[in-house]
Amino acid sequence: MASNDIIKLVTRAPASRRQFLIGAGTALAGMTLGAPAIAQSKELTIISNIGNASQREVLQRIASAYAQESGVKVAINNMDHEAHKTAIRSYLVVGAPDICFWFSGNRMKTFVKRDLFDDISDLFERENYNNVLGPAAGAVTVDGRHYGLPLGGLLWGLFYRKDVFEDKGWAPPKTIEGLLALGEQAKSAGMIPVSMGTKEMWPAAGWFDHMNLRINGLDKHMALMDGKMSYTDPAMLPVFDKWAELINAGLFSPNGTSFGWEQAAAALAQKKAAMMDLAGFIKYGFPEDQQDQIAFAPFPEIIQGMSRYEDFALNSIHVPKNAKNKENARDFLAFFYKPENLSAFLETESAVPPRNDCPPSKDPLVNAAVESLKTVEGSAQYYDRDTDPDMAQEGLKGFQEFMAKPDRRDQILERLETTRKRIFKA
Repeated sequence: MASNDIIKLVTRAPASRRQFLIGAGTALAGMTLGAPAIAQSKELTIISNIGNASQREVLQRIASAYAQESGVKVAINNMDHEAHKTAIRSYLVVGAPDICFWFSGNRMKTFVKRDLFDDISDLFERENYNNVLGPAAGAVTVDGRHYGLPLGGLLWGLFYRKDVFEDKGWAPPKTIEGLLALGEQAKSAGMIPVSMGTKEMWPAAGWFDHMNLRINGLDKHMALMDGKMSYTDPAMLPVFDKWAELINAGLFSPNGTSFGWEQAAAALAQKKAAMMDLAGFIKYGFPEDQQDQIAFAPFPEIIQGMSRYEDFALNSIHVPKNAKNKENARDFLAFFYKPENLSAFLETESAVPPRNDCPPSKDPLVNAAVESLKTVEGSAQYYDRDTDPDMAQEGLKGFQEFMAKPDRRDQILERLETTRKRIFKA
C-alpha cells in the first residue's frame, strides 16, 4: 500500500492490496434496527470515498433506515476516491460535513494534529466500543483519545494450501526456526518456500513489519514509524540480520523484483510455492473452485515471549471538528456501527470486521482472521500507512533493494536515516 489508497473492487484479480479496504457490500437482509438515542429534525451530511457501487448502496440503505427511525434527513455525497484525497484537505477547514470516510493510522494523525477531527471518546465510552474493538481501537487513537471508528480491515500473515500441507505432512511454522526448517522441506519438494513478488515494492514492507514487530515489539515499531527512532539504531540490526539469514537461505522467490503479488499468489495457487505473506485478498489469485484450500497462519515467533503484534490495516470513519451536527453524527455512527449493520457493509469485500461481536462471515478466511485477532495484543496498520508518505516511499524502495541485495544493508539504512532526518526534522 506506496500508499494504502483503495480503488474499485473488480471481479478479476485486482491490481493491488489497496483495493481490499473499500469494496462491495451486501443486502441488509434481516437487519435489526434500533432507534438512536436522540432524534432531531436536522439534516446530516456525509462524504464518502467508496468506489464500489454495491457498498455505496448498502451505506444508503443504512442511512435511509436511520432516517426513518430518527426523523433526521441524511444526505450522502459520494466522491471519486482520488479526488477525495485532495478535497478532504479543504472541506475539513471550510464546509465540513458531519461525517466523512478516511484512513486510520498516520493519515488520521495528520488531521488530528491539525485539530480537524473531533474527539469522539465520549461515543466510545457510551457504546462501550473499547470492549468490542480490542487492538483495532489503537488505529483511531492518539494520546489515549479516539478520533474515529475503524472499518473493515486486512489482517496480514502467512497463507498456504491445506491440501499441500496435508499431502506433505507439514504444519505451519510457529517459530522462525520452524520457518527455516519448512523452507528446507519445501526446497526438497521442488517448491519455493515463500512466494514473494516485490515489483510493486509494498510486499517487502509487509515482511519488514512482521520482522520488526516480532523482534522489537509495537512501541519501538511505532517510534520508528513516527520518526522518533533512527533507522541506524542498534535495535534495527537484528531485524535485518535475521531477514538476511532468511534471504540467504533461499527462502524467497528468486528474481522477486521482476513480478508482482498476483504472480506470486499464482505460484502458491499452482502448488509451486509453500507459503505467502499477504492478507485475505490472496484468494483472488486462486481459481474460485480452489479457494476453499487456502488457510491462514500467524507470522512465526522470533523472540520467545514477545507479545503478538500484527499488521491490521483499517479504513475509518470520522466526525470533522468543524461539523455542524456533531450530536446527530454520533448517533448515526452508533447506528451504523451496530454489529449487523457494519457486517452488512463489509461482508462481500472480504474485509475483517474490527469489532469482535459481528455475525460470522460467509468467508472462512475472514472468520479465521477474526479468531486470530483475539490473541493479538496490539496492531499496526502497514508500513506505508503508519509513517509519513515520503518516508514510506523511500522505505519501500529500500526494503525492495534489501531483498535483492542484503549485503547493502548499511547503505540502505543510512539512506533511510537521512530521509528520516529530513522529513521529521530530527
